[in-house]
Amino acid sequence: MKKIYGNRALLDILAGMSRSGRTAHSVMICGEKGTGRKLMAKYYTQALMCEFPHEGIPCGECNACLNVEKGIHPDVIYPEKSGKLGGYSVNCAREVIADAYVKPNNSSGCKVYIFADCHNVDTRTQNTLLKLIEEPPEYAYFIFTCGSKSEFLPTIISRCVCLSTSPCTEDEAEQALTDMGYDSSDIKAAVECFHGNIGMCESYITDEELRKRVDLTKAIADSIIRKDEYSLAADLFSAGKERNDVREVLSMLDKLFRDAAVLSRDRNAAVIGCSGAAARALSQTVTPSQAARLHERTEKAWAAVESNVSIPLALTALGAEIMDIVAQTFR
Repeated sequence: MKKIYGNRALLDILAGMSRSGRTAHSVMICGEKGTGRKLMAKYYTQALMCEFPHEGIPCGECNACLNVEKGIHPDVIYPEKSGKLGGYSVNCAREVIADAYVKPNNSSGCKVYIFADCHNVDTRTQNTLLKLIEEPPEYAYFIFTCGSKSEFLPTIISRCVCLSTSPCTEDEAEQALTDMGYDSSDIKAAVECFHGNIGMCESYITDEELRKRVDLTKAIADSIIRKDEYSLAADLFSAGKERNDVREVLSMLDKLFRDAAVLSRDRNAAVIGCSGAAARALSQTVTPSQAARLHERTEKAWAAVESNVSIPLALTALGAEIMDIVAQTFR
């Protein structure tokens, strides 16, 4: 079983449910990408399926635990996403409903459905699943992983036990990456960008495209600091036309705006963004209220992209709004 770093409180809650025999049939695991949402979903599944659990903790060595770890357990189902936005369709929900009433064939007597990385889930899909989640077969369990429970309807949320992952400390992240065998210089660069988010730190080391998006985010911040409208427009255009890439760049940029607001109040405050240097420079360029407005405009741009507005158009509008805000600095 893969070692889990941090998230001690969440592990204790899951172990307590298993130990008491009061396991939740519907669980929502929320948290930032890279903080272990899917890992915790797999851990809870192992706790449900384990042949030899101890005090609610899966052994990690039995056939059930190993099969869950490898993603080959026949009674652990990952419903398929589809469509342009890569979501869960109504047809997918109906297939899950039909399958959920087929009893499992394993020693634990459990059947688990893991809906991973839920984002912008169609309300029709949620309403289709509602009755099943509300009154599931005694052997059926449903796990949803997401960035925020706000992705779901209140009716779904109210029928789930909602749990949250959280980043580790930077020391824990460094230890985890060291245990994975990565080079110390790569670890240092990754932790400087993504701090205690182990998943994102590992991606930064292994994924050249992510490193390019980090560099692009820093370039966007630099264009804002220099109030260079042309460079800002060019940098934003370089984010591309893929929604996931644009979302990642805007998310990292938004964190720099957050850091700038905090640092303008306290120069020694901890940062969460991909560049402490860029955040400090931004804090000298914009006021906290302007940083808040930059955050609002960034969220507005992403909402437009989510609503199927042309990505170049949405980013062009964002660039113009950013320049309008920073041009008013110190007036």
